This record gives sequence, structure tokens and C-alpha cells, in this order.
Amino acid sequence: MKKKTVIFIHALYWFYILNQSLFPMYIGKLDESNIAYSEYFKDILISIFLNVISFYTVYFLFPRIITLKNKAAVVGLSLVTLFVLIGMRLSIDWYFWKFFGNLTEKEAMFQWAWVWNELRMVIITGTYAVLINFFIKAIETRKLRDEMINQKQAGELALLKSQVNPHFLFNTLNNIYSLVYRKSDEAPEAVMKFSSIMRYVLYDSTAENVLLEKEIEYLNSYIELQKLRVREPDFVSLKLEGSTEGIFIAPMLLIPFVENAFKHAGKENIPAISIELYSGPRQVSFKVSNYKLKDEQVIEKPFSGIGIDNIRRRLELIYPGKHDLQITEEMDKFIVKLLIQL
Repeated sequence: MKKKTVIFIHALYWFYILNQSLFPMYIGKLDESNIAYSEYFKDILISIFLNVISFYTVYFLFPRIITLKNKAAVVGLSLVTLFVLIGMRLSIDWYFWKFFGNLTEKEAMFQWAWVWNELRMVIITGTYAVLINFFIKAIETRKLRDEMINQKQAGELALLKSQVNPHFLFNTLNNIYSLVYRKSDEAPEAVMKFSSIMRYVLYDSTAENVLLEKEIEYLNSYIELQKLRVREPDFVSLKLEGSTEGIFIAPMLLIPFVENAFKHAGKENIPAISIELYSGPRQVSFKVSNYKLKDEQVIEKPFSGIGIDNIRRRLELIYPGKHDLQITEEMDKFIVKLLIQL
């Protein structure tokens, strides 16, 4: 907690104490009791002075006492602190009224009522000191815990991001390798597409958020690169709706689903992959469906591995409670639906 906030909490407490001391004057009790204002303000002055000593003695000492492992030492030191504070308050209070008050010789004589009054005030101010100390420590502990959670999540996100890029690049290089191996005339175009993708991966995707239109450009480059491999111009159907202007999204969130669809799409039906993206001012809806490869029936296979697991975790960290990811299997299709609330 910031030092200014701690000072403010303490100032607020002492304002409350001062206000309580002045309350009889507010409601006119002084005039009824015929107490001189000078004596009244002297009483307030010495009371607050003694309470400040008691408060901060307990405030700084008690948290250290309770950290001791020996319970007897905790009880013993607490009692010693209590008795020292009572003795100190009695002495200061007595000398103050002896020299600055109008006590008669009889009134200046020791009375047990003074001890009980000082004991009462030490317990009251000590209780306030402990409560305020615990309140401040609780806020600081919670803030520290939140910071540690945020740092842990930031580190985890950085790790997840670092895993996405090599995983995707590894698959893309494999695709280009297959074109070069076949000595395809489309290999140079594939390299150009790959360079465009690399620019996005190395520069744009390092940001916390990117413009949705940038993510779509990246998606288009990847689709065009994959089309070169499958040699079927209508292999993919891409439908875009809504405005992307001014909409930001976490980078590299959509590509793993498209990559997965290409990996498991059968060629018996055209288009084998259908991609739909709707963007509105408050949400992005993304749907990818692909026809299955012949004889592929195991749902765990297409939706397991680094890419999809990585995206699931990133969604949990970046859009907690603001996303809905559904992955389903039909007779001949795999379907992914992702809704992100912005």
C-alpha cells in the first residue's frame, strides 16, 4: 500500500477520535455541566497525547510480539507492554494535571480509579491499533498476492505465446518443404506468403493486442499458402461479416483452429473447410468447420496437442468469463465455435 494511503487511514482515525472528544461541545453539554472551556481543551490535549503514545506503541510492537513462536513469551511481553503503558500514562497524566491543572491536594492523591481508567484507554486504543494494523496488512497482502498472480499469468502467457510461434512455423515449413521437394512452380509464391506470415509472427504478434484486420490478413496469408499445397482453389470457404474498424484482439488466437482444420480436412467434399467470422463492436464470433478425413472418427485426435491446448489456456487467461469455446463432432464434420466478448 502506498505511504500516502496509510497516512490517510491514520489521519482519518485521529479525526474520528478528535471528533468524538469534541462531541460534548457540539451538543452543548459543556454549558450544562459548567465545565470551563480551558479545562475541557486541556483534557482533550492530554488524552489525545496519551492515546497517541498507546496507539503507536501497540501498533508497531504488537505485530512483532505475535510473530514469536513461544506462546509464553507472547503473553509475557504483551502484559509487560500493558503495564508499562499504564504506568507511563499515569505518570504523565498526574504530572500534567499537577502543574497545568487546578487539582487540590486531595484530588492529586493516588486513586485506583485512575488505574482502571488508564487500563480502559490502553485496551481501547490498543484494540484500534491492532485492527488498523491488520486492516492495512490485509490490503497489502491481498495486493501482493494479486501482483504475484498477475506476474505468474503474464509469465505463463509469454510462455504460451512463445510456444505458438515455433509450433505454427514448424508446420508451415513442412508444407513449403513438400512443395520444394516436388519441385513445384508454386514454391516461390509459398516462400513469399511465408515471409508475410513471418513478419506478422515476429513483429505484430509480440503485442498484447492487434487489430482484428491484421489477424484476418494473417489468416488469409495462411489460407493462401495452404491452398498451394492442396491444389484446390475452392478447398476453403471464407466468409467475413461486420466491421473490423478499431477492434482489437489477442494475436494468434484464430490460426490454430484453421491450422487444425487443414490438418484433418478430407478432400471428398468441396469446400472441405468453412470459415465464418463476424465482428461487432462488443464481440467477435468465429466458426471453423471441416469435413473429416476418410475413416477418422476419434474426436480427441483433432482437438488435442500443443496448438489447441495452448489456445484454451490463453483464452482462460486473456478473456476469463468473456469467451465461449465449443468443439463438437458430427457424423462427417468437426466444428469449432468461438465467441469472444470485447
